[in-house]
Amino acid sequence: MMTLQDIQDKVKAFLVDELEIDEEKIMDEASLRDDLAIDSLEVVDIIVFVEREFGFKMKPEDFRAIKTYDQFCQFIREKLG
Repeated sequence: MMTLQDIQDKVKAFLVDELEIDEEKIMDEASLRDDLAIDSLEVVDIIVFVEREFGFKMKPEDFRAIKTYDQFCQFIREKLG
């Protein structure tokens, strides 16, 4: 089973490499919208990434309910069981 650290590493690598977010901004309490400036087009990329990397479908409304980087990683962990 993947640890939370494994999930955080994959998510952070994706945010830095694919969305070109400054790694220093990616902290547990970072707001996805305000601090990381993730927009609606990038949400689509994130949903595709989650499906490809973690093997489950994520709905846009799931993502809208998530406020911080840590909540996002915890959401993935819960889905993976």
